Amino acid sequence: MLHRVFGLTEQGAKNFKRGVFFCTLANLVLMAPIGILFMLVNDFMNHLTGNAPLPDPWLYLAGCVAILVAMALTQWAEYANTYHVVYDESARKRTDLAEHLRELPLSFFGRRDLSDLTNTIMKDCADQERMFMHVMPQLFGTGISTAIVIVGIFFYDWRLALAAFWVVPAAIGIMAVSGKHQQRKAKVMEDARLAMSDGVQEFLECAQEIRATNRSGDFLAELSGKLDAFERGQVVSELTTGACVTSAQALLKLGIGTTVFVGAALLVSGQVDFMTYFAFLLVVTRVYDPVNIILQSIGELLAMKLSIRRTQDIAAEEAMRGSSTFAPSGHDLVFDDVTFSYKTGERVLEGVSFCAKEGEVTALVGPSGSGKSTVAKLAARFWDVDSGRVLVGGVDVSGVDPETLLSDYAEVFQDVVLFDDTVRENIRLGRRGATDEEVLAAARAANCDEFVSRMPQGYDTLIGENGTRLSGGERQRISIARALLKDAPIVLLDEATASLDVENESQVQAALSRLLADKTVLVIAHRMRTVANADKIVVLKEGSVAEQGSPEELMAQPGGVYRRMVELQSESASWAI
Repeated sequence: MLHRVFGLTEQGAKNFKRGVFFCTLANLVLMAPIGILFMLVNDFMNHLTGNAPLPDPWLYLAGCVAILVAMALTQWAEYANTYHVVYDESARKRTDLAEHLRELPLSFFGRRDLSDLTNTIMKDCADQERMFMHVMPQLFGTGISTAIVIVGIFFYDWRLALAAFWVVPAAIGIMAVSGKHQQRKAKVMEDARLAMSDGVQEFLECAQEIRATNRSGDFLAELSGKLDAFERGQVVSELTTGACVTSAQALLKLGIGTTVFVGAALLVSGQVDFMTYFAFLLVVTRVYDPVNIILQSIGELLAMKLSIRRTQDIAAEEAMRGSSTFAPSGHDLVFDDVTFSYKTGERVLEGVSFCAKEGEVTALVGPSGSGKSTVAKLAARFWDVDSGRVLVGGVDVSGVDPETLLSDYAEVFQDVVLFDDTVRENIRLGRRGATDEEVLAAARAANCDEFVSRMPQGYDTLIGENGTRLSGGERQRISIARALLKDAPIVLLDEATASLDVENESQVQAALSRLLADKTVLVIAHRMRTVANADKIVVLKEGSVAEQGSPEELMAQPGGVYRRMVELQSESASWAI
C-alpha cells in the first residue's frame, strides 16, 4: 500500500513504518506531563481532605527528570528515523526515476515536454521529500497516539469522552468531503505552473529569434499573463486548503465547550467527581493540538497527491528492455516490411523493406516528411516498430536491450549535442575509459587539430553549453571524433553536412571517409551530390519505398523519383540573385 499509494521504495516503506512508530512513541511521551500534573493535584487534594500525607516532592522531581530523559531519547529517535532516512529515500527515488527515464523509449519524451519532466524530477521529488520528512510520519504517528489516548479515555468515562471527542470525526469529515475540491484547485495551480515554466524556458531558448522578429514585448506580455495565472492559481489553491483546514480546526473548539458543559452537569449531579472533571479539562487542552496537526497534514497530503501521481505515472511507463546478449552474424541492417506510427492512426512508414549491407554505404533520400529520419531511429531502436522487423545480422533488434544494441552503433546527426566541458571530455563520450592518446588520435582523424590548436588551453578548453564557443563545422567534427573513438560497426548519418559551408563540408567529409571504412553505413541526405557515390540508394516517398538500387540504376529510370530530385537540384544550382 505504501508503495502503491505513496510511491515509496521497499526500503523506504520499512523506514517509514519505523518512523511512524517513533513518532507515536514521542507523542505519547509528550502527553506524560499531563499524567504527572494530574497525580500531583490528586495527591494534594487527598492531603487537603486529610486522606493522605503531603506528596513526596523528590518522587515527582524524579518523575519529571525521567520524563525529560524519555522526551530527549524519543525525540532523537523520531528525528533519526524521519529526517535522516527521508534524505536517503529521496536519493533512492531520484536515482530510480532517472534510471527508469534512461530506459524509456523516445516516444515517451515526445509526449512530455522538458519543463514538465524537470518539474517532476526536481520539484515533485523535493515536495515529496518534505512531505515524508515533516508531514506523513507526524500524520500517522500523531493519529495513532491520539487514537490510543482517546480509546483510553473512553474506558475512563465514556460520557465525557464523547463530549470531548465528537468533534474529531466531524472535523476529519470536513477534510474528507472537501478533498476532491482541494485537489481540483491544486491541479489548476499545477497546470499554471507548468505553463509558466514552459514560457520561461521558451523565452530563454528563443531569445535570439524573439529579438530578431521584434516580438519581445508581445512575448513578455504573454509570459506575464502566465505568471499572473500561476499566482492566481496558487492563491486560490492555498486559500481553498486553508479555508477547509481552518473550518475543521474551528469546529474542534466546540469540543471544549461541550466538555465543560457536560462535565459541569455530571459534576453537579454527582455522577463524576472533581478530579475526573479536572482530568478531562487537562486532556482537552492538550489533545486538540495533535488533532490540529492531523488536519493540517491531511490538507497537505491532499495537495500532494497530484505530485505523487505524476512521479508514479512516469514509474508506470513501460521501459524498453531486452536481452543483454547480442551476437549477430555480421552487421547487415535489414528492414523487413516495417510499419510505424508516432501516434495511433497516423502512419509514418508502411511496408518499408530494404537491406543495408555491411561494408557498403546505403543512402536514404526522399522529400521532407517521407520518413528518412524515422528509419534511422528505428534502426537504432530509439522506437519499436508497429509491425515488421528490423534485423542486424539476422537478430531482431526489438529483443535486444537498447544499451547493448547501441554499443554496435555510432551516430552523427545534424543537430550535435555537446556538454559544457572540455573538448577532450566531449570526445571521450564516444568510449568510456578511452586513454588521452586514443582521444587525440580520434580528434586528429576527424580534423579537429586545426581549430583546437587555436584554443587557449587546447583540448582542455571549455566549450560552453552545447558548444556555444564553437562553429557548426567544429561541433560536427567533435561529433565525428566521438564516432571514430567508438569505432562501432554500424554508422548512422543524418544530414551530417547539411548546414556546413563548402570549406567545412570538405573537412567533415574527409573525416567521415575515415569513419565509414568497412562499416555498415546508413546515410540520410538532401543533397544528391552527397550520395552520388553511395553503393545503394533507397528512395522513400510518403512513408514507403518508391525505388532502390545503385545511383546509376536509378538515374537510368525515366520519370523516376531519384532522377527527378537530381534534375531539380541541378536546375537550382544554376539559380542566382
